[in-house]
Amino acid sequence: MRNPIQKRLEHFETWQHLTFMACLCERMWPNFQLFCQVTEQPDNAKTYQNILNLVWEYLTVKGAKINFENQLEKLEEIIPDVNDYDFFGVVPALDAAEGLGDLLHAIIAGENLEQSIKISQLSLQTVATLLETEQERELSETELKSAVEIEQELDVQWQIFRTLKECEERDIDLILDLKNEIRSSKISNIGIEITQ
Repeated sequence: MRNPIQKRLEHFETWQHLTFMACLCERMWPNFQLFCQVTEQPDNAKTYQNILNLVWEYLTVKGAKINFENQLEKLEEIIPDVNDYDFFGVVPALDAAEGLGDLLHAIIAGENLEQSIKISQLSLQTVATLLETEQERELSETELKSAVEIEQELDVQWQIFRTLKECEERDIDLILDLKNEIRSSKISNIGIEITQ
C-alpha cells in the first residue's frame, strides 16, 4: 500500500528524516516490549530501548559520539525469528526490530530517504498484517485504506511529517517534544499499550 507521505519526504533534511524514523520506531517499540514480556526476554527489551535512546541522543546532543555499527550488531542479536514462535506477537516485534535496523543503517550509510520510506511502509504494513490476521484473509487496498486503524496510522505519520516540515532549522526542543509526546502516549501503531 502506497502512502502519499512518501513523495513529500524527498524534501527533508537529514535530521528531519532521522527524527521521522526515530518517531516511528518509538511507536513500534511497545510491540517489541510486549513480545519480550511474553517470551520472558527482558534484556532484549532493554537493548532495544537503549539503542533507540542513543539515536535520540545523537539527534539532540551536539557532538555525541556513538558507535552505531556496534549498536547494529547488538540489535541483530535480538531480532526474533518468526519460525521460533507460533503466536502473532512475533510479527510486530520483528517489524519493530527491522525498523530500528533501517534507522541505524540510515545513520551509518546515509540513505535517509530510502530508509524513511521503508520505515513508513513497514509501520503501515504492521497495522495491515494485524487486520488481515484478525479477519483471517487478505484485504484489498480499498479495504485497507478505509480501515480506521490504517487511517489512524496515516494520521500520526502526517502529524509527525507536518511538525518537522514546519521547522526550517534543526530544533532540539522540537525533536525532544516529539519523542516525549510519542513516549508518553505509551501506545503503539497497533494499539499495544505499555503498562509499566
